[in-house]
Amino acid sequence: QVQLQESGPGLVKPSQTLSLTCTVSGGSITTNYYYWSWIRQPPGKGLEWMGAIAYSGSTYYSPSLKSRTSISRDTSKNQFTLQLSSVTPEDTAVYYCARDPGGRREYDYWGQGTQVTVSS
Repeated sequence: QVQLQESGPGLVKPSQTLSLTCTVSGGSITTNYYYWSWIRQPPGKGLEWMGAIAYSGSTYYSPSLKSRTSISRDTSKNQFTLQLSSVTPEDTAVYYCARDPGGRREYDYWGQGTQVTVSS
């Protein structure tokens, strides 16, 4: 059974960098052909795909967030990390990590989600 768990600060100040880690258990993040994704949901809005890191280490980003987003991984810890720079209150959301088998943005496992609030 694959499990994903997000971790990171729940409060970030405007202009700072948001950093979240997803720890994966029950499966390796290097296994073909899985993509490990970050998705967020602002209050009252739908889900927004932010980006993903593939089993190969290749990264993919939403065009609207690409300039501010970086996704990396630590294979020794079976973790992948999201960094979102220059945050504003509009980045307040529940952030999820999820597994995408095949890169079609269809997810079979999700983390529980973590609330991140951007406020001074």
